[in-house]
Amino acid sequence: MSLQVVSAVSNSSLLQPGFSLLNFGGHVFFFGQKGWPKRSCPTGVFLLDVKQHELKMKPAFFSKDSCYLPPLRYPALCTLGGNTESDECQYVIHGGKTPNNDLSDKIYVMSLVSKTSKKTTFQCVEKDLGGDVPEARYGHTINVVHSRGKSMSVIFGGRTYTPLAQRTTEKWNSVVDCLPSVFLVDFEFGCCTSYVLPELQDGLSFHVSIARNDTIYILGGHSLQNNTRSPSLYKLKVDLPLGSPAVTCSILPGGISVSSAIVTQTGDTEFVLVGGYQSDNQKRLACNTIVLEDNKIEIVERASPDWAPDIKHCRMWFGCDMGKGSVLLGIPGANKQLISDANYFYILRCKGAEEDKEEELAAQICSQTSTEDPGDSTPFEDSEEFCFSAEANSFDVDDTDTYNEDDEEDESETGYWITCCATCNIDINTWVPFYSTELNKPAMILCSGGSGHWVHAQCMDLSETMLLRLSEANVKYFCNEHVDLNKGLQTPKKVVRLKKQPMKPLRKKTTMKLSTPTKKSFLRRLFE
Repeated sequence: MSLQVVSAVSNSSLLQPGFSLLNFGGHVFFFGQKGWPKRSCPTGVFLLDVKQHELKMKPAFFSKDSCYLPPLRYPALCTLGGNTESDECQYVIHGGKTPNNDLSDKIYVMSLVSKTSKKTTFQCVEKDLGGDVPEARYGHTINVVHSRGKSMSVIFGGRTYTPLAQRTTEKWNSVVDCLPSVFLVDFEFGCCTSYVLPELQDGLSFHVSIARNDTIYILGGHSLQNNTRSPSLYKLKVDLPLGSPAVTCSILPGGISVSSAIVTQTGDTEFVLVGGYQSDNQKRLACNTIVLEDNKIEIVERASPDWAPDIKHCRMWFGCDMGKGSVLLGIPGANKQLISDANYFYILRCKGAEEDKEEELAAQICSQTSTEDPGDSTPFEDSEEFCFSAEANSFDVDDTDTYNEDDEEDESETGYWITCCATCNIDINTWVPFYSTELNKPAMILCSGGSGHWVHAQCMDLSETMLLRLSEANVKYFCNEHVDLNKGLQTPKKVVRLKKQPMKPLRKKTTMKLSTPTKKSFLRRLFE
């Protein structure tokens, strides 16, 4: 195992605890920055370029038919169908924290629409689910199982906020463990089913989950209720017959008491477990090898790398699975750097020396991340940790361009950070959500004037009620610069026509002939 320093060149301040990485066609994309997306990347999704020991990022874009995807931190995600080596790969994203520290209960599916050397476009779709829908949460896992030719997603664990009826002023945003229920999600029919298993007594969070065929292994995790890290190893088996699914759980020996650990895959059936915490104030520096077979799991301790002094003495750390035996590790650098939110990064390679050389130029994927932002809570608070699942795929970035502001195109199609009118008052440095609807979709609306363009609802003086009405009714809207708002929203009043009186026919003009003497007499009287 070898450890190597990596320099973060561009947008390094975005690489904070809580982010995730997605892999499409061998390219890794960063997702889940701490704040709302800014002008440099309206979607909050970046192409992550790891080349010659440097980290660079280039913004990605969403198609016009995409829904709005908040920059969620600590979500659960996994691939749905296909594989991450193919452009047809789709990612399922569930839960997570929004920049307002609200928790999401939504499920999104992201797929790649097009990719060129200068621009990558994604489609993001929000899935409607029915039945036993999992509550909003973070610090949980989602995996896909395959049985009898069918596939389903499995959601387990996590933390959520205390119900409103149980909150107090002093502990308004306190978190609690989610119930230890197992949720099966069928994306084909859009339904969810929950299962309560007697073997699962605690709502574990920040655990490790590894899926193989119809089986999921759950390792470690932290419980707030008794403040312990579970030493148990759980085996979930999902059977998908023609009728109702069957879910069983068994407890196996040989578990590890750890939370927020990272798993990376080094072979078809071999994984390496690194990182995490073994207590509230102590990182776990030991490493383990996990070998999975059809119905068997084996966990053995392996030699640890030569940790750098900065890693040994730091109070917290976080990281990602980069695939094929590589792990991206980050530690706070506030004490040594001028930028308070900057971090140091390392790449840990768990393969042999020869295999490391083969993978040195490739960047791979991580599926979930660990630890909360140090600004939001104290280090080592397990409620702010996150868990990792194993997704191993390569990332070839030889033909990838890095971010350049000159490459940016018209952002009117992609996000908030535009000047929508001459009196636009949106400040990209201090902007915060103006409407509650912005957690689900941007508070923007398309003006139908000309070829169409996006304008801010706030700048157009639209109320939240009117914004919802326009969004749902699918009616044409015209901004203030094109037509008066009332003309675009209201039907002109019916004007009652006045009845016209028929005109009277003109009387026939009559002429009177006068004799000459009479004329003279008439003229004389006229001038007298």
